[in-house]
Amino acid sequence: MKTYLKKIKRYSFFLFLYFHNYLYIFSDGRIGKFLSNRPCLILYSKGAKTQLERKNVLVFLRDGNEICLIASKGGNKKNPGWYHNLKKFRKCKVQIGRDTFDANAREIYDDERIEWWNKMDFMNRGGYSAYQKLTERKIPVLLLTLS
Repeated sequence: MKTYLKKIKRYSFFLFLYFHNYLYIFSDGRIGKFLSNRPCLILYSKGAKTQLERKNVLVFLRDGNEICLIASKGGNKKNPGWYHNLKKFRKCKVQIGRDTFDANAREIYDDERIEWWNKMDFMNRGGYSAYQKLTERKIPVLLLTLS
């Protein structure tokens, strides 16, 4: 019975996230700017394989003209598709609420990565550290510089 309830809870959470993402994208940023008090943006990137526009709703942290994103994919074995898109095509667009910005992405390493990781993990109440424990890959951290 407990495993059944865990599955229901897990699927309910994914359904909630899907609904949130749908609302944020299709309301053009009017609804869904926050998810559990964490700021969200819509990332517009070019598909690495298809070269079609892709939209992803992601939690972020902004400091001046820099935006930090964590490619956690919930601790999955593989990096999320948007990570591969940004590695191939650095230019992207972000939408925060109704405001849109052009940006350039780069992956960060070493001390810079640790600094941003700690800020993001604190904002996410230890969620990224929990995701890191679920996977053997080192979860990438990216910075978007607004232009």
